[in-house]
Amino acid sequence: MALLKLFLMAFSFVLWAAGLTMLTIGIWAKISLGTYLMLSTNEYPPTPFILLAAGTTIIVWGVLGCFSAAIEHRCLLRTYGGFQLAVLAAGLTAGLSSLFYRESIAEGFQNGLREAINLYTKDEEKAEALDSIQRNLNCCGIESYRDWFSSPWSVEQQVPNGSVPLSCCRTRKGCLHAPLPSDARGIYHNGCFSKVHDFVSCNMFYIASASLGLALMQIVGIILSCLLAARILPHAESPGGAIPH
Repeated sequence: MALLKLFLMAFSFVLWAAGLTMLTIGIWAKISLGTYLMLSTNEYPPTPFILLAAGTTIIVWGVLGCFSAAIEHRCLLRTYGGFQLAVLAAGLTAGLSSLFYRESIAEGFQNGLREAINLYTKDEEKAEALDSIQRNLNCCGIESYRDWFSSPWSVEQQVPNGSVPLSCCRTRKGCLHAPLPSDARGIYHNGCFSKVHDFVSCNMFYIASASLGLALMQIVGIILSCLLAARILPHAESPGGAIPH
């Protein structure tokens, strides 16, 4: 009994730390991937929100795990085991959906980037997201900077040989409204699609691995909670919830 209590309390502390890690990953995913996911035209599961909700809940319920083990309360232990089962389901959902949908999400950027370029002067939110991606990933257009030349925005500039937004420039001067040199010097030549695809796929894989790892860890907690609860007889509990010695 004492050994089970010690193991469950230690596991609850580890679970609390894991919940804090999951909350941190959820915040990071929301901030880092939010812009990219917004541009994708494909449907995707709300993985960052699942991580945020699960992480916050785990932190709160991790305290319950230590408390229920310390006072040897059978009902609380069963409740804690049920909560861990819910975390197992949430972790599996977040992890598996990230694995299954990461290719679909990344591929949706090709249409999303094309739509953002065509609506550059009409949709300010998408325009800001596209500018942010081009600056952060040092890219321009979908496959190359030339994708901008046929865009409605470039036509409005009335610049010979086409133009690109300031976010495509390596420096802040010389490529917004001026005619581009033949070698497109000072502009990011590579398109954004391949870079976004690699960035999102890689990070979604890490998120999926962390979610699945935390989910599988709940199996240990569920077993410990059930074993300890099974050893506590209903008539042996005192009104305060502990077994009298």
